[in-house]
Formats: sequence, structure tokens, C-alpha cells
Amino acid sequence: MTILLQHVDRWRSSGLLGQMIRFGIAGGLSTLVYSAVYLPLTLYVFERRHAVYAVPFAFAVAVTTGFFLHSRWSFKGHGTRAPGAAQQVQFVMVQGSGMALNAVITWIGTAKLGFPAWAPLLPAIVLATGMTFVLNRYLVFK
Repeated sequence: MTILLQHVDRWRSSGLLGQMIRFGIAGGLSTLVYSAVYLPLTLYVFERRHAVYAVPFAFAVAVTTGFFLHSRWSFKGHGTRAPGAAQQVQFVMVQGSGMALNAVITWIGTAKLGFPAWAPLLPAIVLATGMTFVLNRYLVFK
């Protein structure tokens, strides 16, 4: 327990803890946006076995929301903001890797295991969030 408290204290003093909390909140908002697009598409447009087809549409809307939230709030005061489109391209690439992970988990859960379309959301979100936080912190907003 003491070791954990030391890590938390170090993360707080370095600003990492605040970034993680803000990233989680912004990611939660982006997830709500993603779900608001994904779920209606899987209910009314695509059959369950084709739920993965809804992922790119939901991703496009959520990534746009996410860039503004993360660049202006989650990583505010951390690293630099590059002029031009380079940083946005990096952000989209990082989020694209998250989308790919999300799509694989969605495909396995729905097409291979036959779960309802909502079932893969939690594992996909947890894994993609952790991966994209690390990549954004060390590659995009460095």
C-alpha cells in the first residue's frame, strides 16, 4: 500500500495524475459520443454479425470530439502544440490504432462469439483507452 501511495504522490507532483484523470473524463465524454453513434447503427442499420461496420462511423465522430478535448484540456500544459496539421494527423493515427483494437474486439465478440452488440464495448474501451493514453502522452502531446 505504501508503494502505491508513493506512486500516486509522484504522479500528482509530476502532473501525470491530473492528466490521467482529465484523460479519463474526456475519454468518457468521447465514449458517450461514440456509443451515441455506434449503438443506433447496430440496432437499426447493421445486423449483429456486422456490428463492426458501425465502428468507423462512430470513430470519426468521437475522434473529432476527442482531439479538441484532449489537446485543450487533458494534456493542457504538457508538451507542445505543433503548428499545422502534423499533430492532428498523429492524433488520428493514435486514435486509429485504438479503433483497430476496438474493431478486433467488437468483431471477436459479435461475429465469432455471438454476443450482443453492446457486450464488447467495455473491454474494447478499457484496452483502447489505456493504449491511447500512453501513445498520446509520449508521441502526440510530448
